[in-house]
Amino acid sequence: MSTDEGSIVPLQEFHAFVVRCMKALGISEDHGSSLADLLVSADYRGHYSHGLNRLDMYICDVRTKTTVADGTPEIIKETTATALVDGNNILGPVVGKFCINLAIKKAKEAGIGWVSARGSNHFGIAGWYGLRALESGMIGMAFTNTSPLMVPTRGKEPVMGTNPICVAAPANNGDSFVLDMATTAVALGKIELAARKEQPIPEGWAVGIDGKSTTDPSRMHGMCPLGGAENTSGYKGFGLSMMVEIFCGILSGSMYAHRVRKWAETHKQANLGQCFVAINPEAFGEGFTDRMSDLMQYCRNQDPAEGETEVLVAGDPERIHMEKCDRQGGIWYHPNQIKNAEEIARKLEVEPMKTL
Repeated sequence: MSTDEGSIVPLQEFHAFVVRCMKALGISEDHGSSLADLLVSADYRGHYSHGLNRLDMYICDVRTKTTVADGTPEIIKETTATALVDGNNILGPVVGKFCINLAIKKAKEAGIGWVSARGSNHFGIAGWYGLRALESGMIGMAFTNTSPLMVPTRGKEPVMGTNPICVAAPANNGDSFVLDMATTAVALGKIELAARKEQPIPEGWAVGIDGKSTTDPSRMHGMCPLGGAENTSGYKGFGLSMMVEIFCGILSGSMYAHRVRKWAETHKQANLGQCFVAINPEAFGEGFTDRMSDLMQYCRNQDPAEGETEVLVAGDPERIHMEKCDRQGGIWYHPNQIKNAEEIARKLEVEPMKTL
């Protein structure tokens, strides 16, 4: 279905389109498929900031050779439960997949696996790595630093990244808690999407060059930390961002905070730092999934506030969005997103995405 209101693209069609684009750039089908898995998962789960919206960025980095087209991650240091990995500047999702799989393997052997990575690139939604841990019955965590975008509390220049956090935990009968959040008030991609759709952004998402809040995405100079201004606890988001930086850039020896390349700089390597953790609940108290289910259901069963229909826990909005995609036969995209994808196909001389 393709109309002025948008188009629906089947999941498998979007996946195949990403692989075609990557093959046109000299990326192997295996690496291209990993990137496609992540981008499809992002939009399928409703995180439109990190799916099709990000394809341009990966293409640009490969074309300018700031991300290399071929290679494998390398384990630099290793203990029973930990590892330091050099991503060797290949696609971030390929590095991240290697690292979370290594963390899961270690957690099966030692109860926990903690893997720190350097020499990586943009790895997409952090939740994708937590979901991989869930498939093995593990608690999964993932963190990454990013280009300096967040303006610290009381400051006016970007210093920290959006520095996302993911924590995923299994419950009974396939249920799960999946927290996937930026430590800024919002993911950068949501501001980019607003700009692409020519829409204003809410107060508290971004600041202009004067450090004051702006609702015009084109005037954004920096992003607000989670919580916004100081009087609404923005310093907590700032603190969480620094925590992520400790786990990622500082621990791995990669670039960190203000030393990471600026957003959209394509003339030098990103050298991002990332962290992946898997925890085996069986190494701790019995009945983890029972207690997890009890907690989640207790929260969901609360009487909703006036005007609301239900109480949700982390992961529920994504499940609702996936069910909607399944009913409509694919992922809905704004006309401007489809237009952008068609332009990508034209430039790379690949077959464009088909819509329903």
